Amino acid sequence: MNKRFIAAAVSTVLMSPLWAADSFVIKDIRVEGLQRTEPGTVFNYLPLKVGDSFSDEKASAAIKALFATGFFNDVRVEADKDVVIVSVNERPVISRLDISGAKEFNKDQLVKALKDNGLAESRIYDQGLMDQAIQELKRQYFSKGKYAVEITPQVTKLDRNRLAITLDIVEGVTAKISSIDIVGARHFEESDLLDEFALTPSGYMTWLSKADQYSRPQLSADLEKLRAFYLNQGFAEFNIDSTQVSISADKKEVFLTINITEGKQFKVNEVRLAGDLKVPEAELKQLLTVKPGALFNRELVNESVNALSDRLGAEGYAFANVNVTPEIDREKQTLVLTFFVDPGRLTSVRRVSIAGNTRTRDEVIRRELRQLESAQYNGAAVKRSKERLELLGYFESVEVETPPVADTPDQVDMLVNVKERATGSIQAGIGYAQNDGLQLSASVSQSNVLGSGKSVAVNFNQGKSSKVYSLSFTDPYYTVDGVSVGYDVYNRVSKPYNSNSGNYDLYKNSTTGGMVRFGVPVTEYDRINFGIGAEFSKLTLGADSPEQYQEFVTDNGEKNTTYLATAGWSRDKRDSALWPTRGNSMSVNVSAGLPGGDLQYYRVTHSQSWFWPLSKTFTFALSGDIGFANSYGQTKRVPFFQNFYEGGLGSVRGYDSGSLGPRDSDGDALGGTRKIVGSAELLFPFPGMRDNRSLRTSLFFDAGTVWDDRIKSVTATDAMRYSAGVGLAWLSPIGPMKFSYAFPMGKKENDDVQRFQFLLGQTF
Repeated sequence: MNKRFIAAAVSTVLMSPLWAADSFVIKDIRVEGLQRTEPGTVFNYLPLKVGDSFSDEKASAAIKALFATGFFNDVRVEADKDVVIVSVNERPVISRLDISGAKEFNKDQLVKALKDNGLAESRIYDQGLMDQAIQELKRQYFSKGKYAVEITPQVTKLDRNRLAITLDIVEGVTAKISSIDIVGARHFEESDLLDEFALTPSGYMTWLSKADQYSRPQLSADLEKLRAFYLNQGFAEFNIDSTQVSISADKKEVFLTINITEGKQFKVNEVRLAGDLKVPEAELKQLLTVKPGALFNRELVNESVNALSDRLGAEGYAFANVNVTPEIDREKQTLVLTFFVDPGRLTSVRRVSIAGNTRTRDEVIRRELRQLESAQYNGAAVKRSKERLELLGYFESVEVETPPVADTPDQVDMLVNVKERATGSIQAGIGYAQNDGLQLSASVSQSNVLGSGKSVAVNFNQGKSSKVYSLSFTDPYYTVDGVSVGYDVYNRVSKPYNSNSGNYDLYKNSTTGGMVRFGVPVTEYDRINFGIGAEFSKLTLGADSPEQYQEFVTDNGEKNTTYLATAGWSRDKRDSALWPTRGNSMSVNVSAGLPGGDLQYYRVTHSQSWFWPLSKTFTFALSGDIGFANSYGQTKRVPFFQNFYEGGLGSVRGYDSGSLGPRDSDGDALGGTRKIVGSAELLFPFPGMRDNRSLRTSLFFDAGTVWDDRIKSVTATDAMRYSAGVGLAWLSPIGPMKFSYAFPMGKKENDDVQRFQFLLGQTF
């Protein structure tokens, strides 16, 4: 066959053909060398067709077009008389891609990483992409501290120009941080600076926290913490010059070196306000937490900026801007801070829009909003609206934005975007508590019935010392003003533990009752609650029940009807209900058996707690609880099952639960009509796990007792007990847990001591 060579390899595409071909009209085009690719695919990309005039330029264009598809290793174009022959050599395709030896990562994660880099089954094989994908996998392993990882590709040829690829991974050991050196520190001990870091050299607890595994993002975060530490200590010109990360030859150890320049320590000489203040200067100056004469502190400067912005926002200036300009005097090591205030325009809210609520009704959300439509913008009201929606517990997330209205600079819209969460639950649990043994619990609840905000709950709890069955319903907005109403029906059986006999035979009290509850909001943080109800109880004494219990049954009988009333006032200004670090909470509650019932008594309790942050990790907490109970009318004494009982977790740790206070002749705890309990705690993260929000440790000192004013031989002072120890709270995957180990102080001869105490699977 007499063929004329037109153009061949890639190397000749960009050059003039070796010898020119005569122009002719194409009568046919043939494609040779295809194994998987359909001829139609080639013709789609080929810039030639039958009837075209053939030339060298068109042959070169055809080769370029087919190479651009990435399907072929080689392309040739030849002419045989008036027929064009296109010869191709296809690239192999990946038929199977497998990964072996991966333990640190899920296989699906690695497959996705390979696919993102162009290496996947059914795709064209490319050696460059293979190398790039392997480097990406290594970067994934390096992020986990596995610098010795080895990834070896095994490529097997299959029929029809296909390939099977297996990546053999030998992960190696995880490199641990051997040392962190800070070069240039003069004013602070290196150990104090390293306390700011989440990364740490290997130690006795790092096997659990993994804090000794190097991570570039974590190092960046730690360097920012170091910068903040210096800027908060007056070093306004502090600088991190460089950071070196080196790895040992065996790739098992990482060494970090951080070079810093501390600069001079500056004090604040003067604080000024400038600009259009809109609010009296004296009032704004009271908001400034940075004061003249103190060391420069960036955190206080930022707090002052936020306080000024929030104050102007409360006046309706949604786009207030506060900038701080320092004037540094290096010789005197002082600086002047000027807060320039630009309030912007007075702003109003045009429209409030709600999105994302697929179940919850609009009215349920709108009644929590403190910023109203067509009203002047109030930054504090916007912030509080978000807080109140989050406290509902109906949403996974709440986002509130206030974008400006186009072409209207003095108006904003308020956009509330919520993400619904499941508000119904069916739960079953099992727990264990000392002296109470195995506890079973189950509940069915719905806190947002049909999106109305109303809640229903059915609960069951059973242990050796108690059984509880209850049904509750609450409407949080019985009135438009936020007055709530609730209904409770319950049955309780109580059989307290007798520490002397080791049985539950002190008495058995079966109670069936119901109550109607009301709650009235007084302020954003205060609430008054009251309720009224009735309960019917049957009291059965054991063979060796204390004399006091027997006298009560003699005076009042085994069966009693009590008409109940409750009232209370609560305030909660803590920053978190779970792990508070600042703020306080308070409650005063009164419960009473009313006239007309068989039992007439009242109980008054007052609880208070305070939290002060000592640093970013340490919190000091104080708490106190006092109580008073008395009888009146035809009831001679407070029902003994309404007495206060103290000792154990939640009161004075280190003593047996409910064991404090007066005892009968057999040594059984009788409780009392008066109680006082106090606790001081230093709260901090579990050692080596500073960023873990599920564990918290405490050092505590407890004091407290109960007494009865009718027992003249026992007073509050001589009955007081003390203890000190260490506690641990853990939100474990199987439920909350609380542990303590305490050393009793002021212990008397007959006291029941339990140094180690714990509670599993119950809320605390």
